Amino acid sequence: MTAVAVLVTLAAACASGKDGSVSDRQPVTGIEWTVDSVTVDGTTHRAPAPAHMKIEDGRAAGSYGCNRFSATAEVTGDLIRLSHARSTRMACDEARMTFERALARALAAGPLTTRTEGRNLTLTTPGGDRVQLSRK
Repeated sequence: MTAVAVLVTLAAACASGKDGSVSDRQPVTGIEWTVDSVTVDGTTHRAPAPAHMKIEDGRAAGSYGCNRFSATAEVTGDLIRLSHARSTRMACDEARMTFERALARALAAGPLTTRTEGRNLTLTTPGGDRVQLSRK
């Protein structure tokens, strides 16, 4: 199974718009995120401690908690699309492998909608599955 991963950046402060207005749109690149959980088909899987992601310069990279990954990442507005994914193929305990399969499935499901709240980020698939992350 091809693994896909994402680490999305979230700035804590608001950005100023061109017309002087304040925008609550936060950037999604350049910040390392801890993966907290993934919910697929209504089942939530807690992430292993080392799971993390980052998107920067058109690439996504990180760790599922056992295997490392990289992918091409396109960020457009509040959408993230991953492609051309690569992953190591180390064998880990069954709990980590179950988590990795669920995360890879969610991240490969199509464009992911981003929603930020404070130091937290939610990535949602077109089918409603979710990846919960927090700023490291």
